[in-house]
Amino acid sequence: MRKPYFPSRPGDPPPLRRTVSRTVRFEEVDPLGIVWHGRYAGYFEDARVALGEMYGIGYLDFYDNGVLAPLRSIHADYHRPLRFREEFTVEGILHWSEAARLNHEFVIRDGEGRVATTGYTVQMLMDRDHELLLVSPPFYRDFQRRWQDGELA
Repeated sequence: MRKPYFPSRPGDPPPLRRTVSRTVRFEEVDPLGIVWHGRYAGYFEDARVALGEMYGIGYLDFYDNGVLAPLRSIHADYHRPLRFREEFTVEGILHWSEAARLNHEFVIRDGEGRVATTGYTVQMLMDRDHELLLVSPPFYRDFQRRWQDGELA
């Protein structure tokens, strides 16, 4: 068992999850016939976008509220390769945070359900002048309240 990327604390609401399905395209593999490591950031993005749109906290939701959500960090652990034409899933998991940030974890599974890659991203929140927000904006605080109250399950 691996150490969790974002350990939960007592009182935290359960993480929110969304899984997307994909197939490895030819342009995504390297000369060895496996997915090039740099493509995994895009796979994480696919799940992050689907999760955000599902809960009303996608990129455009932030932007429409005057907020930018750039990546601060990204990390990937590669467990087994994916190959051309292989079907796989990417599970995006949003973990609770009191801070003005988004902590996403990702689990990529191959067509047989085996874990191929795990990783995470952290997004900070900024205003349109690129100033770091230390407090979550009102629309995101409302989302957090609904999440904590169990309305998003």
